[in-house]
Amino acid sequence: MIEGILVEGLLYGIMALGVFITFRILDFPDLSVDGTFPLGAAIMGVSVVNGVPLVLALLMAFAGGLAAGAVTATIHNKLKVPNLLAGILTMTMLWSINIRVLGNRANLPLLRQNTILSQVVDLLGPVVGPDWAVFVFFLVVSLLIKVLLDLFFHTDLGLTLGAMGDNQQMVVSQGVNPEWLKLIGVGLSNGLVALSGAFAAQYQGFADVNMGQSIIIAGLASVMIGEFLLQSNRIGLLTVRVLLGSIVYRGIMFLGRYYGYYINLTPNDLRLITGLLIIASLIVSRYRTERNESARLRRSLRAASSAAGKGER
Repeated sequence: MIEGILVEGLLYGIMALGVFITFRILDFPDLSVDGTFPLGAAIMGVSVVNGVPLVLALLMAFAGGLAAGAVTATIHNKLKVPNLLAGILTMTMLWSINIRVLGNRANLPLLRQNTILSQVVDLLGPVVGPDWAVFVFFLVVSLLIKVLLDLFFHTDLGLTLGAMGDNQQMVVSQGVNPEWLKLIGVGLSNGLVALSGAFAAQYQGFADVNMGQSIIIAGLASVMIGEFLLQSNRIGLLTVRVLLGSIVYRGIMFLGRYYGYYINLTPNDLRLITGLLIIASLIVSRYRTERNESARLRRSLRAASSAAGKGER
């Protein structure tokens, strides 16, 4: 049970890192995630069935997500379409594209195919067991992606992306084209989402066109639960809390699936639980923000009062 929660938390944590980039770094609500997740799964599934080298298949899935994100950014930039609508347009078009990628079918089984996870189980399974072998693999992969993201956001380009999310006008005044930044940021985000979809197809044993339904909600819930767990402005801790939030979210979903019948919950109620989790996280986040602003205001007033007292003396 525990290893399953950890594996799913890390696997979907890669997707949550992509959602974190658009929603928190770029301040760009992107709904195309629901289409790029199954796109990555479809590309991976078809590649595995056709004998494409597995590492190359992963890179192809990432590139597919990158291209889909670039389409969303281009629709937004060039046609001046609001970001939400641009994401919905891309997500809608991707449903048909995913069907095409899967060979005009909705589902592609991978149970008897050689995948990266089957190789990992063959290598580490005899030592630690198959479930823990998969966990070790996803722990290494998710930490590697986290470190690479941390390094990227410490570069000039990464810092500029963060600055644009906070104040786009300031970036424009520095002579930087925000359209290119959105293209890079949204593309990178969807590339990570598609990569997560590629891993999910191998983990679940199939690629399905409907794998991405409401995946954006799961990503948002993971990001917000992580914000509830840790407070920090350092990028290293920001990415850690996204992964932790994903693990906690998957744990809550597991409890809802397997023990919810005690309070008459069914699997059909899981989306309701997810929505309530997001609302609760928003309430807590707003309360924390107001409390911190009140504390800063009180400190400023005390400092001003102290300075005025010294001036009178």
